[in-house]
Amino acid sequence: MLDWKEIAQFAQEIAHEAGNLIRQERKQQTISLNYKTHQELVTSADLKSDQLIRSRIQQRFPEHQILSEELAPDYSSPELLQSQLWIIDPIDGTVNYARNHQMCAVSIAYAEAGQVRVGAVYCPFLEELFHVIQGEGSYLNAKQLQITMQTELRSALIGTGFPYNREERPKLIPKFQKMLERCGDIRRIGAASLDICWIAAGRMDGFFETLSPWDFAAAQLVVREAGGKIGHIGEVPPNVPPELYGLDLIVGAPAIFEEMQQVLRSA
Repeated sequence: MLDWKEIAQFAQEIAHEAGNLIRQERKQQTISLNYKTHQELVTSADLKSDQLIRSRIQQRFPEHQILSEELAPDYSSPELLQSQLWIIDPIDGTVNYARNHQMCAVSIAYAEAGQVRVGAVYCPFLEELFHVIQGEGSYLNAKQLQITMQTELRSALIGTGFPYNREERPKLIPKFQKMLERCGDIRRIGAASLDICWIAAGRMDGFFETLSPWDFAAAQLVVREAGGKIGHIGEVPPNVPPELYGLDLIVGAPAIFEEMQQVLRSA
């Protein structure tokens, strides 16, 4: 059995190292831009950050598997999701990053048997590190986090996002409209890992979107350990770990979670 505290310390160190790298890359204005499928932006800093994180993990834990957005994005294998697995997003919020916004982060999670055990989400431009060990609470820098006690959806601040694939966007509109009719207001920050961590920090009350594992693996544990709830609009396939399944994800304060789920299922 690996020492999760050792894993957590290592994850935090490489999150800081990658965060410092992407901050320096932007400061030097040496970033090059390219596009993946569906007009999804990727920068040279994404690739450098990914390579740095992967190399550190491979040096320290050569027997572990790595799932990363840029260099190893295939998560179709059930065996992979059940392995000793690092799940990384070298820059979550790449468009924000490229446009000199502050809301972007390095996200690193470690999972065993389909369960996330350790997470680190670092926003270098705000110098905020969200970190968590399963069963030991979640923290923002040195402060322990507690989920918002929001009890009414009509007063709640809810986060969401939109897919890069324009053909997928119409599917979201009915859900967006239903939620907007029922909640206090909606925010679209552009970095899902921070959206979710902000719920743990009490800055928002809920969140819904379809994501990939690297977008939310670390952040969802931050929320769980702060007392929040995670679920889905539909059913999770039997061969997929729920903590790594991102289709129609819902995150929220306990008192409003079921109402959020009902609203989104009615759309």
